[in-house]
Amino acid sequence: MPNKILIVGGVGGGATVAAQIRRSDRDATIIIFDKGEHIAFSNCGMPYYIGDVVNERDDLLRDSDDFADKYNVQLNLHSEVVEIDRTGKKITYINNHQEFQETYDTLILAPGAHAIVPDLKGLRNEITFSLHTIPDMDAIHRFIKDSKPNHCAIIGAGFVGLEMVENLYRLGIDCTLIDRSKQVMKLVDPDMAVMIEDHVKAKGVHLILNDGIDSFTNEGKTLHLDSGKVVQADMTILAVGIAPNTKLATDAGLDVGNDTGAITVNEFMQTNDPHIFALGDVVETKDFLTQTPRHVALAWPAHRQAFIIASYLQKDKVPYKGTLGSAILKVFDLTVATTGHNAASLNQLGIVYQEITHEALTHAGYYPGVDKIRIKVLSRKTNGQLLGAQVIGEGGVDKRLAVLATAIRSGLSVTELAELELAYSPPYSSPKDPINVIGYKAMEK
Repeated sequence: MPNKILIVGGVGGGATVAAQIRRSDRDATIIIFDKGEHIAFSNCGMPYYIGDVVNERDDLLRDSDDFADKYNVQLNLHSEVVEIDRTGKKITYINNHQEFQETYDTLILAPGAHAIVPDLKGLRNEITFSLHTIPDMDAIHRFIKDSKPNHCAIIGAGFVGLEMVENLYRLGIDCTLIDRSKQVMKLVDPDMAVMIEDHVKAKGVHLILNDGIDSFTNEGKTLHLDSGKVVQADMTILAVGIAPNTKLATDAGLDVGNDTGAITVNEFMQTNDPHIFALGDVVETKDFLTQTPRHVALAWPAHRQAFIIASYLQKDKVPYKGTLGSAILKVFDLTVATTGHNAASLNQLGIVYQEITHEALTHAGYYPGVDKIRIKVLSRKTNGQLLGAQVIGEGGVDKRLAVLATAIRSGLSVTELAELELAYSPPYSSPKDPINVIGYKAMEK
């Protein structure tokens, strides 16, 4: 009998696992349920559509009919799954205010996450926005077009906050960036974050750190901060983080991690119910280096997890070996990239480490267009095992981060970075690449 597979949620997790399963199983019945109107879209591209870098909205969207035809799947859009009956192996969903049920052999959960919206006094939804879905993007785009705001307050200096600052700046909107932490971008260490902070301030962004929002007045246009400071803004972007959508899973008795609040899965992405799998922004996986629980909402893990599930359903048990959390971000002229652990997470885990930092030129100094690049590597003090890396600069950042992420995944020690034979030509590097220099510095230590 062909396997009947129900998938809850589309986008990077659900749509990808459906396509992956179909490539290896031509006979399975695959049905996707999504409460939105798009089977797949690019979350990461949304700030760039708002900033007019991406001109066409449709470029961010996957045509649902085309997807259904190509992968021979049944799409139930505008359909919210509200209950899982594990004993009867069926789900209940609501479409057009009517309730329906569907049975399954295999159930895959990919409901993703939602933007956190704090319960703040005086918040006015008409001028206060989060950015996580296409409707969120459309609302911001429409407000900017119709109301032509002069000033925007952005709460949260992580990925979304920093990307929105750059893109609103492109539109000529004055921005105030506010974060409760002592630094921007908590994935990097404080000494590296300073480079980002100096850069955004040089662009004219008003940066307020170590302070948070307490309430709104003046119809949502006056922000009162915890410190007593007052910020005036025509619009506010809330970018304070996301939370996994786990209600469906918890109501069904599926296990959720105590620390992450995400669905726990084994190495084959199975929940505590062997007939139910989960992937993407809703799951807790193991850290690749320490095997401790980790919740990482990034595209690469979701795509890899889709392959793991599809392989398992074909009796090919390929384990998911854990997540490094490799990430990259454009902040005006800077590129910020990180992989593995930073100092804060290593301290929390009680791991004794050493750090090596090197500032260099992106390529040969005499070749035009040279920029500075700063690399920081953290390694275990006892044996030199690579534990994390951060790279910031105006050029050549992505390839250095890619090499370092590969080195960590391959189990290289920090001193072995000196042995990497990396390609050299004056437009691209130096005979001794900055990554090699990190290795030599480690040997000296």
